[in-house]
Amino acid sequence: MNKERLGFIGLGNMGHPMAKNLEKAGFQLSVYNRTPEKAEDFRENSIVCTSVSDVITNSDVIFTMLTNDEALREVFEEILSRDISGKLFVDMSTVSPEASSEISGAVIIKEASFIDAPVAGSTKPAAEGTLIIMAGGKDSDLHRALPYLEKLGKEIRHLGGNGKGIAAKLSVNYFISCLYQGLAETILFSDKLGIDRKEMLDIINESASGSGATKVKTPLLINENYDPAFALDLMLKDILLAKNAGAEFPLSETLIRTYQGAQDAGYGKDDVIGIIQYLKEPGKK
Repeated sequence: MNKERLGFIGLGNMGHPMAKNLEKAGFQLSVYNRTPEKAEDFRENSIVCTSVSDVITNSDVIFTMLTNDEALREVFEEILSRDISGKLFVDMSTVSPEASSEISGAVIIKEASFIDAPVAGSTKPAAEGTLIIMAGGKDSDLHRALPYLEKLGKEIRHLGGNGKGIAAKLSVNYFISCLYQGLAETILFSDKLGIDRKEMLDIINESASGSGATKVKTPLLINENYDPAFALDLMLKDILLAKNAGAEFPLSETLIRTYQGAQDAGYGKDDVIGIIQYLKEPGKK
């Protein structure tokens, strides 16, 4: 067993099952979450820390899975106040390229290492350890992180230097945002034409138009239960990040208008496919 000590900061919907997979694999793990209750079920087999600084003290390789630029900068402000030389930071958050570049540069100045390694997949693949991980960083740093990343994902793609993982993640989520708006509109159209929703989704999923993305949202659409695996709020954040990074295409403004409208209408905490609730409102079709 590798003797390096691991740390995990951020135990939200994605971070919690990811950290659990590292714990189940038998690694020595320290965890921290701003809301302490989310760390309670780590107490038996891992170290539950009361601060970011405690995680840094107890760990050689530190994973972060945080909500946005603000949260990431706040955590790394504390991290960068410490002696971190020789440590490896693996940020799996979806943030702006600017924030990732700023933090990676600051980490390297302090003689530590940094990989941006965001993921494709939602809560179920996170729990199963079948995420796709898109990594940017040095070969040697990725090699060091690989034994741990292999417990989190079924595929690890090294795409180049720092920033390339984030670039790939924003590209993937831009496509997914298009796909989910198209799926929601298609279901509303087939509803209007009197096609049973389950029948329509079966056709989609068994044809060339089907994908893992359509299949995972099928039960939510059939049951009209939009408990979040990936919240609409987070998708809007990622669309705006993509636009700011240069995604200026014919669909960009339509996506922003729709997802922003859905958030403003109160659907932001629902699953991203809950966009269908907004699109079926009068005047939104």
